[in-house]
Amino acid sequence: MTSIAQRFRLRAVFSAVSLALAAQMAWAVDPFNVRDIRVEGLQRVEPGTVFASLPVRVGETYTDEKGAAAIRALFGLGLFTDVRLEVAGDVLVVIVQERPTVAAVDFAGNKEFGNEVLQGVLRDAGLAAGRPYDRALIDRAEQELKRQYINRSLYGAEVQTTVTPSERNQVRLTFNITEGMPARIKDIDIVGNRAFSDSRLKDLFDLDTGNWMSWYTKSDQYSRAKLNADLEALRSFYLARGYLDFKIDSTQVAMSPDKEAITLTVNVTEGERFVVSGVALEGEYLDREDEFKSLVTIKPGEAYNADQVAETVKAFGDHFGNYGYAFAAVDAVPEVDRVNNRVAITLRAAPSRRAYVRRINIQGNTRTRDEVIRREFRQFESSWYDAEKIRLSRDRVDRLGYFTELSITSAEVPGAPDQVDLNVEVKEKPTGNISIGAGYSSAEKLSFTFGLAQENVFGSGNRLDLQLNTGKFNRTVVVSTTDPYFTANGISRTVDLYYRTQKPYQDQGGNYTLVTMGAGLKFGVPVTELDTVYLGMNAERTRIKPGTNIPAAYLAYANEYGYTSTSFPFTLGWSRDSRDSALAPNSGRYQRLIGELGLFGDARYVKGNYQYQQYVPLSKQYTLAFNGEVGWGKGLGGRSYPVFKNFYSGGLGSVRGYEQSTLGPRDVTGAFIGGTRKFTLNTEFIMPFPGAGNDRTLRLFGFVDVGALYGEGEKISGDRLRYSTGIGFSWISPLGPLRFAFAVPLRKRPGDRIERFQFQIGTSF
Repeated sequence: MTSIAQRFRLRAVFSAVSLALAAQMAWAVDPFNVRDIRVEGLQRVEPGTVFASLPVRVGETYTDEKGAAAIRALFGLGLFTDVRLEVAGDVLVVIVQERPTVAAVDFAGNKEFGNEVLQGVLRDAGLAAGRPYDRALIDRAEQELKRQYINRSLYGAEVQTTVTPSERNQVRLTFNITEGMPARIKDIDIVGNRAFSDSRLKDLFDLDTGNWMSWYTKSDQYSRAKLNADLEALRSFYLARGYLDFKIDSTQVAMSPDKEAITLTVNVTEGERFVVSGVALEGEYLDREDEFKSLVTIKPGEAYNADQVAETVKAFGDHFGNYGYAFAAVDAVPEVDRVNNRVAITLRAAPSRRAYVRRINIQGNTRTRDEVIRREFRQFESSWYDAEKIRLSRDRVDRLGYFTELSITSAEVPGAPDQVDLNVEVKEKPTGNISIGAGYSSAEKLSFTFGLAQENVFGSGNRLDLQLNTGKFNRTVVVSTTDPYFTANGISRTVDLYYRTQKPYQDQGGNYTLVTMGAGLKFGVPVTELDTVYLGMNAERTRIKPGTNIPAAYLAYANEYGYTSTSFPFTLGWSRDSRDSALAPNSGRYQRLIGELGLFGDARYVKGNYQYQQYVPLSKQYTLAFNGEVGWGKGLGGRSYPVFKNFYSGGLGSVRGYEQSTLGPRDVTGAFIGGTRKFTLNTEFIMPFPGAGNDRTLRLFGFVDVGALYGEGEKISGDRLRYSTGIGFSWISPLGPLRFAFAVPLRKRPGDRIERFQFQIGTSF
């Protein structure tokens, strides 16, 4: 064998065509038995990676076909820019040149996105530190970065990549980003509308040409997804007003040469307005036609309304589901009379077959345990499919407050036509909440309240609360824990520990203090799906630390009960909550009645408090809200009502515009000591924040507050009433519901303490 025959070299390039040519053009080598295999050129790649890819092993026979296969396999790893095979005697030598690896990825000029966000985008595109460098990946990464900026309306963004060689065959990548200015919507034109004005139709859009709140809403930044949603809102608007033939012919998005201004043009054809001439039922209705007819919301004689048609079809399907017909098909078939512009609706139903629920599958709960979700279900496995119970189950799971998204879908079971599976998809949210409140007054100066709550401790569904008040006159520490399923049938248990120090407001300083410490145990018994009854008992110890300027009411209490007294009050309560949301309700009602009865210990008394909230939706954007509260207390067995159980009024949660807890009777020393009877009424008109469009996380409200507080034995009269009015705004921030209010007292009396500006995080009203 000549020296040329004993030693050959095969070269290949990246493309598959070049690889094939290299294999075909390889110099022929007579087959030989491989005594050893040696790899040269490795720096970071493990030799085992190369050996594992070779189709020939030590002791086997080498052929030209195996050599070509070896080259293809090694290039296929994507780790090498060059591969050669050489033969030295009966030793096969594999010579490789490794691809450079990415030492680091840097960014310059980025302001809209942080480095971590952009690195995550590149990682998804296959480019990250430690991975092989590939020029094709650079092009892909640049396009992906541009796509991220386009999603933020930065259409003029440019990305250039600098590749800097580094030691040990590595490269450093720097993406130089020129973000430019975001593209703003300059104009929105609607062409073809005759029945409704441009301004009326543009009000339906979340996109607009910008206003003073656009920095928050981003409503003037174009987004294809937002435009599609606006077009759907436009279509629904017309279909709900009788325009059965309405269609959107085309949509043009024109961008200025500098890519900073956008003009949207929507071409529509309204068609004629149709009136419903009649509604008929066809098909099988389980001999319950009257029940289904009562669900029809389509009104003959009025304009065709697609929303009413969809609502009726859904109601029919749900009603079939209540009887176990999970696969019922309901169609609304229009019969159009274009001569007279009338349409008759025929509702055709085919209930198909009844079905059982075989299995309930829960997905997406990475933290919350399955049992926490399952125990809220009223639809059980191996039971008849019941749409009403499924809806109730969904509402109960949603009211847990643990999930941002929740859906329940049914799926047929293959091979079992009478069975379905329910698939529950959830997306969890952080369940830790921080509530913060603050106020400033000449008496309290700057005071804070702080609360930390975990609604889903370790995914168990249990709740843990910590409340802290750092006021100058009122300080509180409360620790509370709730197990919502202390028993299997849903009886909850709450354990409270609290420590309070209280010093009523007064004009002259004093060093007396009222200290209350105690513990409580409360059980909640569900009576219906909306109603819960509460039973509990507390053990309290109250101590009055005498000092200068101590109120006479406290001295009178100490003379009757002693400076240290104990009480063991029973609590009995009831609540009902039908609001559509606990954070930003638009409809529904909330009621709470709490009674407290002290029969044992030094203090003997009875105390009751009733709260009522009602939310009335006036439209999609406007809501009228009412909050009323009444409190009453009285001593028992000839004993005085304990002064430390008094109600307080004024400030946040009662009558805004007055300092916290400063309304009502005063002691002869000037201290505000609260009262035994309380009345509060709040009215709010909630509307969109100017410039925020339909965004419900930011709302403006005007309010009127009325309240009064009466001491024991005082005559109830209108002279004690205080009024205030004002404006405020609410924002569902990452920390919780934030509310700012500026109030103007309408009825002031000598000695009233005024506090016009107040804010709080975490509560309503």
